[in-house]
Amino acid sequence: MSGTTTAAVRPSRGATGAGTNRWVVLVVLCVSLLLVGLDATVLHVAVPAVTEDLRPSAVELLWIVDIYPLVCASLLILFGTLGDRVGRRRVLLLGYALFGVASAVAALSHNGETLILARALLGVGGAMIMPATLSILRQVFPDRRERALAIGIWSAVAAVGAAVGPLLGGFLLEHFWWGSVFLVNIPLMLVSLPIGRMLLPESRGERDGPWDIVGALMAAGGLFGVVLGVKRLGGGEDVTGPLTLVPLLVGVALLVLFVRRQSHCAHPLVDLSMFRRPAFSTSVGCIVLAMLALVGLELIAAQYLQLVLGLSPLQTGLRLLPLTVAAMAAGLAGARVLRGLGPRRMVCAGFVLTAVAVVTLTAMGGRDNTPLLLTGFVLLGFGLETTLFGAYESMLSEAPADRAGGAAAIGETSYQLGAGIGIALLGSVMNAAYAPALDSVPGVPASASSAAGRSLGEAYDIAARLGGPAGAALRDAARDSFVHGLHVTLLVSAGLLLLGALMALRLPRVMNCAPEAAGAPEPVAESPVPLAKSELPAPRAAGKPTVSA
Repeated sequence: MSGTTTAAVRPSRGATGAGTNRWVVLVVLCVSLLLVGLDATVLHVAVPAVTEDLRPSAVELLWIVDIYPLVCASLLILFGTLGDRVGRRRVLLLGYALFGVASAVAALSHNGETLILARALLGVGGAMIMPATLSILRQVFPDRRERALAIGIWSAVAAVGAAVGPLLGGFLLEHFWWGSVFLVNIPLMLVSLPIGRMLLPESRGERDGPWDIVGALMAAGGLFGVVLGVKRLGGGEDVTGPLTLVPLLVGVALLVLFVRRQSHCAHPLVDLSMFRRPAFSTSVGCIVLAMLALVGLELIAAQYLQLVLGLSPLQTGLRLLPLTVAAMAAGLAGARVLRGLGPRRMVCAGFVLTAVAVVTLTAMGGRDNTPLLLTGFVLLGFGLETTLFGAYESMLSEAPADRAGGAAAIGETSYQLGAGIGIALLGSVMNAAYAPALDSVPGVPASASSAAGRSLGEAYDIAARLGGPAGAALRDAARDSFVHGLHVTLLVSAGLLLLGALMALRLPRVMNCAPEAAGAPEPVAESPVPLAKSELPAPRAAGKPTVSA
């Protein structure tokens, strides 16, 4: 079922001009998303400074980096569905407050344990904020045409946050200590909290029965185990290792039990019937496949730019900037493209364009080719954002309005899972193509060759220690082998993207903007944002629900 349900609203004093308030709400939501996106990447450049100051162990350092995305991904469904029950604005504002407090604790941490705890609390706050922004956006923009434009702006801001994080972190580290990368969140949260309280509308779905707390905890535990196992695989850990295999098996078992529980529960936490709608299930699959194919490539591309081409971290960030600019442009143009092409052709075209970009990048070699990289990154950014925009918009519009929080949480969880699986899968492909060529480098001992096969950075370190002709031969062989592995990984990614284009053929052919028929579930909304007369819901005729093509 496509279309939207217009929420009942409670006007308050202080009316403003017609059509302005919901766009102000969008600005507040975008600032929220920008903060979460920044915090996901801003720490990456600060890891050396954190290591020098706090002296964490190797295990502590791993948890400092990974605990934020782990906790955030595992709690998205819990807080997304909780927002449907107790109020999405309430959950969002609590997320703001927790994010600010956790940022202060992180900035003032004096040991690794405190920083891990603070990063975990940031993950909880992020899990409160992310699905709430999408579900409130779904509520504030009942017209699908306007909502498509709003989602385009929302997704463009997400691209900016992910790209600006390392650049902002590098700037702050040049002038201040590492804690400043967290302190930057506090003034923004101090502004967002009162503004959000004044401007954001409160909305919730139907509260027909108790909230399934057991199911919520099962989903959180299952996702934590799966994401943890997948991250360890992406880090090169053995799949049979107990710290990798046990979380994976326990996580999968909990998720299977969760699905069975929801299927038989009188008041399910997640409406699994949404997955019986081709547009919803296909959109979720497209999000997973797009991230699976591409997120690993971002890490590999960063290594290529720094280790093969010898660029500094700042130069690497600037070289990847065209990708972000192209993604922003695609997000802003997404609503117009969606109206012109429809979901099916838009997502298919996005997948195909991204595959073309990936194949183009297989021409990368051991020397810098700026025009090639610029072309490839621009096509990559535009194609990826076109794909994700079409998939997110179709998924959110297909979900019932009273289940918007749960639907948004499913979309964000799919994004996180696709990213984690992509790192593990493409990292394994890269390692399989990279390592064999280093087994028989003339003059290099077998033990050194084996160690060099773990990563290009380690190969460079070993080559520097060996020195002489053997070191030079190992360095050249490792660089050439890495480029070969990159080409193989790009081709595998292109195949996954073309598979995604075939999957997208199940999406609706046209963008159905008809309102839902009377009798559909009506979410409860209480809004301090007054609506002008032109924005009040129009009468709806009774009839059958509109079904997408």
